[in-house]
Amino acid sequence: MRQLIFGLVLALLASCAATPVSDGSGMLAVCRTQEAAWNRGDLESFAAEGYWRSPQLTFFSGGSDTRGYDAMLARYRERYQQGGREMGVLSFTNLEPVVLAPDAGLVRGRWKVTFKDGRVSEGLFTLAMQKRAEGWRIVHDHTSVAD
Repeated sequence: MRQLIFGLVLALLASCAATPVSDGSGMLAVCRTQEAAWNRGDLESFAAEGYWRSPQLTFFSGGSDTRGYDAMLARYRERYQQGGREMGVLSFTNLEPVVLAPDAGLVRGRWKVTFKDGRVSEGLFTLAMQKRAEGWRIVHDHTSVAD
């Protein structure tokens, strides 16, 4: 009996050791996909390829608390497209994935949008991400704008 239990424990440990741990590359791929969509001027793909399409999605920025995918997308449209506004060129830098579990993690980094007239808007962000059936998705976005 002792050998059976010992064998089962060894098999369990070997199984755990063989289970790959995410390196965060899937979360980073979402950021790069969003960056490319933004720079094509495709706000709908930027949102759909990155954010969880749910009323439970949260987006905190500039003292506002936006809840739900539709409200988040409307906020982006108003800020970057309303009245024929230019979306600018988006770049993400200093991306740092933090794996919390095989299906959950964070990405911290800097964002910068450069406009044709030379204006720049930039800041920091933290994205809480979850691996869902459709892939990695942002379930919470906390973005700040530099002063």
